[in-house]
Amino acid sequence: MVKRLPDRKEIDDRYKWKLEDIYENEELWENDFNRVKVILNEILKYKGKINNDKSLLEVLKLNDDVSILTNKLIAYAKMRKDEDNSNGKYQALADRAMTLNIQVLSATSFIIPEVLSIDETAIKDYLDRNTELGVYKHFLDDILRYKPHVLSDKEERLLAETGIIAQAPGNIFKMLNNADIKFPIIKDDDGNDVELTHGNFIKFMESRNRDVRYNAFNGMYNTYKNFINTYSSMTDSNVKKDIFYSKMRNHKSSLEASLFDDNVPVEVYNNLINTVHDKIDLLHRYVKLRKKFLKLEELHMYDLYVPLIKEYDKHYKYEEAVNIVLEGLKPLGNDYVDILKSGFDSKWIDVFENRGKTSGAYSWGAYGVHPYVLLNYQGNLNDVFTIAHEMGHSLHTHYSMSCQPFVYSEYKIFVAEVASTCNEALLMNYLLEKAKEKNERLYLLNHYLEEFKGTIFRQVMFAEFEKFTHETDEKGESLTPELLCKKYHELNKFYYGNDIVVDEGINYEWARIPHFYMGFYVYKYATGFSSATALSQMILKEGKPAVDRYKEFLKEGSSDYPLNLLKKAGVDLTSPKPVLDALDVFEKLLQEMEKEI
Repeated sequence: MVKRLPDRKEIDDRYKWKLEDIYENEELWENDFNRVKVILNEILKYKGKINNDKSLLEVLKLNDDVSILTNKLIAYAKMRKDEDNSNGKYQALADRAMTLNIQVLSATSFIIPEVLSIDETAIKDYLDRNTELGVYKHFLDDILRYKPHVLSDKEERLLAETGIIAQAPGNIFKMLNNADIKFPIIKDDDGNDVELTHGNFIKFMESRNRDVRYNAFNGMYNTYKNFINTYSSMTDSNVKKDIFYSKMRNHKSSLEASLFDDNVPVEVYNNLINTVHDKIDLLHRYVKLRKKFLKLEELHMYDLYVPLIKEYDKHYKYEEAVNIVLEGLKPLGNDYVDILKSGFDSKWIDVFENRGKTSGAYSWGAYGVHPYVLLNYQGNLNDVFTIAHEMGHSLHTHYSMSCQPFVYSEYKIFVAEVASTCNEALLMNYLLEKAKEKNERLYLLNHYLEEFKGTIFRQVMFAEFEKFTHETDEKGESLTPELLCKKYHELNKFYYGNDIVVDEGINYEWARIPHFYMGFYVYKYATGFSSATALSQMILKEGKPAVDRYKEFLKEGSSDYPLNLLKKAGVDLTSPKPVLDALDVFEKLLQEMEKEI
């Protein structure tokens, strides 16, 4: 008998989220949909007329009102659709919400340019004169920060028109990488012929059968080698696009331009790379340990992902997983755990997989309503960590929305993974303390070491490669396939050390990384993970003072710049200390694993 996924209606209501907390019925959704259009008409009356403190305050308030409603409409419609993507009713509702959002963005697009056209002295006078406007001070200061990088109306229109062309490298990459490229047929663990795909590649790389790993590795990268001139051309075009916009907007470099939105100085990026360089011997030790544990005369690049310890074979009922998370996060204090428990009890979470449900996991919220979490819970240890991770996002959202006005209620992507990863670190500490069996402890240690390897070392290697490509092009040198592959080989050699054979195939790995089309994004994974690890250690060692600082960070949303928010919590990313503190944790885990093996 074939086991099938249950339909949505077959899932017990206890395990479904309660979206009625956003809209009790669709009639209320329709009412807000219509209200948005009314408010947009009001907003458009201010076009060309933002010329005093009263008109500025009024249009900013209206902009908040329309944004709150639009976000609610989108969240409800999209989450209803995610329950079952085959449901035509909610497909249509989600489409209507997204179309409305485009109309909102278009109608309100005049606000920031008009604010930028106001003299800074006048803005200061407005703020001094109108106390109600004070809530928008950081928002206005941040807009004015862009002033040196905003062009004339005509030039801005021209730049806007180039947007579609600028998307070409990324769009071409997606089509080639996801639609056109085909990988060979290889044998799986059972000797069956299976087509290699992006989806099953990592599964094959984790296989205990070395022939499967070898064939998957070579099948993947020989295919990229066949297209390497095309991928090189796309990469070169994408880098040139980044450089073009940085020059047009009067930035010193494409790196500086990309960090500007978060108000992060270039030194933070460079310090991250330099700090990891200084501690690279730790990754070399882990690679050496992997070679020893796998009992290989030669460790190859295709041996980097096979788990050292077979997955600790334990199934966790959902209720059991919830209790583990609640226990693991007790160091965050009663207030945090009470809100967490309330979320579990009040149907914030959609737990189990059903036919048509969106895959993966996420946390989402709408201002004025509690956050929600989508899961596809299967019961393994990774799923327990996923609950802690997504509820970390949700409590960050809860605190931010509860304590901040709408304008600052959403936190920046730069800090988005801090709360979720901090939860995982605290849960890992709890599980390691409670682990009784040697295999369970070794599995947890290996799991955590792999998190460090993938999120700090590997992402920093990507960040260094991305810096190289942009600096090379900015110097007027060509990004040829030979140069890109040579540099990528050198980086792998430096990062992984002398105890591994850097196979030729890895030279082409850069071609398959989609994040390279997102402009200096990957470093945020490393800074976020380092910050979360450092914060979790403070919480465990200091107790209440560190917890209080951390909760203030969660409450502040985007009311200040990310680096300032983290600094108040105790993490100063302008210094090497947070990354060094995180790598100290890695070293302690490594030492324990070395003793056990």
